[in-house]
Amino acid sequence: MQQRKVMKSVTARPATDGAGVSINRLSGFSSMMRMDPFLMLDEIKSDNPDDFIAGFPPHPHRGFETVTYMRKGSFSHKDSMGNEGSISSGGAQWMTAGSGVIHSEMPVAGADAMHGFQFWLNLPARDKMQQPQYLDLEKDDITRVDYQGASIRLIAGELELAGDTITGPVTGKTTQPLLADVELPAQGSLNLAYPDPISSQFYVYQGAVEVAGETVPAGHLAWLGEGQHLTLEAANDSGLLLFGGKPLNEPVAHYGPYVMNTQQEIEQAIRDYQQGKLVRDPVVTLSAVNRDQ
Repeated sequence: MQQRKVMKSVTARPATDGAGVSINRLSGFSSMMRMDPFLMLDEIKSDNPDDFIAGFPPHPHRGFETVTYMRKGSFSHKDSMGNEGSISSGGAQWMTAGSGVIHSEMPVAGADAMHGFQFWLNLPARDKMQQPQYLDLEKDDITRVDYQGASIRLIAGELELAGDTITGPVTGKTTQPLLADVELPAQGSLNLAYPDPISSQFYVYQGAVEVAGETVPAGHLAWLGEGQHLTLEAANDSGLLLFGGKPLNEPVAHYGPYVMNTQQEIEQAIRDYQQGKLVRDPVVTLSAVNRDQ
């Protein structure tokens, strides 16, 4: 069976977003860095509250999904229609902005450290104007497997490990997203298989990870080539986010918080927001039992 190899890698760049939150950003909007169907990855990692306490005050989204995963710390979220909740250590939120959402994401009062990630995941053209939805996942909702000193927390999709298929709480989406937090002990290795032929990348947030002789250090995003199998090795304690999905291969028009297929659709989104028409449908909040939403 063909092993996946690292085709290229890039370093996360320091940036700020929201009301001045310090982040490490990896964007895939350019054709050279396309992570289709994923669009962008941001990491928040700091022990200094000044780096994140200002949070992300109310802002709009249309045309894609945001996936937030917290390894440490807590964020509360609210939207313009009165929905609210929180994402705590080990938990995640899957928000389908669809036709339009205005929401805020703010650190919980008293937070003194934060380590989390947000992905932007594209929607196919036919789904961009669907009804918005939230799926909140508590720590215990996420599939966890421990194997020979390694740990896998599978948020979305499927992986094969030692002949068994493990499945995350999020499945059934058009883009077939895979999202897993993988921790490896010193001198540890892990052999994984992909049940479906999807594109795949990984981001190293701790230590360094070797794939087919190529070492990827912390703070780097790596694109993987085709193949059914992936072998991860680590000389020291290491951690990475493994993700991927079925490429949409559709035109991407992007402006700020909007991701559509054409410039005309972007201009319409801006007009709708300015005229108070962006939010049209009630936002549906799903529980972790609704796994095929």
